[in-house]
Amino acid sequence: MLSPKRTKFRKQFKGRIHGPAKAGTSLNFGAYGLKAMEPERLNAREIEAARRAITRQMKRAGRVWIRIFPDVPVSKKPAEVRMGSGKGAPEFWVAKVKPGRILFEIDGVDLVTAKEAMRLGAAKLSIHTKFIARSV
Repeated sequence: MLSPKRTKFRKQFKGRIHGPAKAGTSLNFGAYGLKAMEPERLNAREIEAARRAITRQMKRAGRVWIRIFPDVPVSKKPAEVRMGSGKGAPEFWVAKVKPGRILFEIDGVDLVTAKEAMRLGAAKLSIHTKFIARSV
């Protein structure tokens, strides 16, 4: 699964995800893409599950690009622990996704295969997405 090799700080504030994506909103590598339609945190497990579904449907033909990276640690306190005594340990990694952000790109396959692959990949994600194709 995806996670940073090292970070400057072990824990981060939660923050808020508001406004549309400023960067990563157009296809740069492939002919087809999967675009996020709502703001959400996608964890590394979801991203990996979607990548596997897309690759499996394409039967390892073509190429897949992952345009997001989970670089935000999410901490969690253990079950049945009293309040106080600091913040919990980092539990998993997430990518903060804004609406309009391209999540995955694929190339080297036909439109029908690409659409089906992206549909299966989108089913693994916890957000509403949209299939996009490069305009000729």
